[in-house]
Amino acid sequence: MRKPLSNKAIGTFAVIGATLIWASSFIALKIALDTMGPMSIIFGRMLAATTVFLFFWKYYQGLKFSASDIKYLLAMVLLEPCLYFIFEIKALQYTSASQAGVITSTTPLLAAIGAGIFLGEAITKRLLFGSMLAICGAIWLSLEASVEDYAPNPLLGNTLEFLAMLCAAGYTIIIKHLTKRFSALFLTAIQAFAGMIFYLPLALWEWQGVMPTISLDGMLSILYLGVVVTLGGYGLFNFSLTKLPASRASVFINLIPAFVVILAFLILGETLNLNQFFAAGVIFLGVFITQANFKRKERL
Repeated sequence: MRKPLSNKAIGTFAVIGATLIWASSFIALKIALDTMGPMSIIFGRMLAATTVFLFFWKYYQGLKFSASDIKYLLAMVLLEPCLYFIFEIKALQYTSASQAGVITSTTPLLAAIGAGIFLGEAITKRLLFGSMLAICGAIWLSLEASVEDYAPNPLLGNTLEFLAMLCAAGYTIIIKHLTKRFSALFLTAIQAFAGMIFYLPLALWEWQGVMPTISLDGMLSILYLGVVVTLGGYGLFNFSLTKLPASRASVFINLIPAFVVILAFLILGETLNLNQFFAAGVIFLGVFITQANFKRKERL
């Protein structure tokens, strides 16, 4: 008789699935940006996700909220999807994708430190070493990318990207707290609904009275972003936080740049050189070190 999967194994599979789905969103976003502005895409994504979540409305009935719950829920949606996407989109207007990728790799370390301070989670030497190794791999992978993006103000762009990563780290810590009382499904639904309301006026401003031309590929990409990425990606990540400490789950975010390169190679036919292959391997090794069970565990 097979042993049932442990909570750690279930959480690990869930967070790997989330990072793989999030990586695929870069390809879908690239297709959608050919015909629509960024605010319109995010609004369409949140609208699609909210429409899907309406079919689960009965699961939200009977929920009771304290004043503290409302405070944390408002902080959650303010950090992500509201401020996070604003900072990230503006960052990419001023800095290159390669430099932004380097800044993104700081998220797991920021989340691990925050979880240690606010949630009392253990910050071990192995966790820090594995995180730093994965960050080095992400930096190497970003530096190996061909630079085609124009960066008119990299200092401003990198600062905005770092602010986005602070939002992501804060979001991870708040979600970990909220999953003690609410399901991952409910929390993801709240994100989608709040994002739809927040980005509606921004999308209307972007249209400026002229409806955008949407291609079939663009529409399918938006539906994919809304249904699969928002519902699946955020749903799986939020669920993983019910099984794993926030500091461990966040380390898997470093897999995203590696998955993006691999998916771009498989789907878009982009080249994958030997250095990028080894850099992706370093990322996977760093994540493995943070998750593997060793007999000796040291706390800082």
